[in-house]
Amino acid sequence: MTEPDLVIDRRPPLRLANFQITKQHRRFVEFADAVRRHRYVGVCYRAPGLGKTLSARTYTASADWERWVSRRYSTESTLPASLLASRTAMFTPEVAITARQLHNEVSTRVFVLGADIERCFNPDWDPFDEPALENETRTELLIIDEADRLKTNELEQLQDFFDRTEIGMVLIGMPGFDRQLARYPQLYNRIGFAHQYRPLDPEDTPEILEHYWQQLGITFDPVSCAETANTVTRTTGGNFRLNERIMSQVGRSSTSTICTPSAQTSSKPPASPWSSAPDRTARYRARNTLNKWFWLKFREAGAGRSRRGSTPGSCGGPGAR
Repeated sequence: MTEPDLVIDRRPPLRLANFQITKQHRRFVEFADAVRRHRYVGVCYRAPGLGKTLSARTYTASADWERWVSRRYSTESTLPASLLASRTAMFTPEVAITARQLHNEVSTRVFVLGADIERCFNPDWDPFDEPALENETRTELLIIDEADRLKTNELEQLQDFFDRTEIGMVLIGMPGFDRQLARYPQLYNRIGFAHQYRPLDPEDTPEILEHYWQQLGITFDPVSCAETANTVTRTTGGNFRLNERIMSQVGRSSTSTICTPSAQTSSKPPASPWSSAPDRTARYRARNTLNKWFWLKFREAGAGRSRRGSTPGSCGGPGAR
């Protein structure tokens, strides 16, 4: 009897492509650096799906932190350079989190990261030594994602933690989160920066589409695909999450090129892949799927742009402004 083959069960990747550095992400980096440098409370807010969480995870190197936590007690492991450079901890609270749980989670992440950074500069440092406990942490910034979930007690707990540690703090929330904080004068008075994470800039869309299509094995021609990029920008309204979903839909619909390839320079060019009827049908089907899927999703999402009694063009169609 032969031994059965071992089956490796691997989850599919979380996203189709890695996060791309855009103009809005660079603005978020400037905002986070300012909060970190001046040790203020910063607020970042805007509509969902624009990339706030992805920018925060990229800034804090959360993927490296998650891998480091699982093997930080190994004798051969060293702190990743990305965590040493960012010196930022990130936490996403649960919906029903209490003030005590929030304090335990936040303080653990901040002081564990600070202790690991301290050991890089002082290998003989003992975190249980009393003089060491009195030193300030090496962690310089704390980012709280989905901060609009927090109630009064939890916000007051964050204010107390901010006063005791004197590190920068960034609160990420939905639109209107800044007005919600105005009801808490003590915390609101400590806010030094407010940043609106805006939709994706049109000039960043071709580069992002090119990166997505490379992952799908699709040829991208900036000249012939300019109309497609404009259509994607107009229909999604710069929503990063909708771009991810539509690219996944395109990958399931067709594996062929959806833009006309550039002209061949050889003396006897090969037959164009679009000359055959099946290839043309696949191309048109992918393009129609793209337009229909975007139209339906944009009408469902609304994005706050559609109004009662408006024309179909106001939902992101050909007549959108």
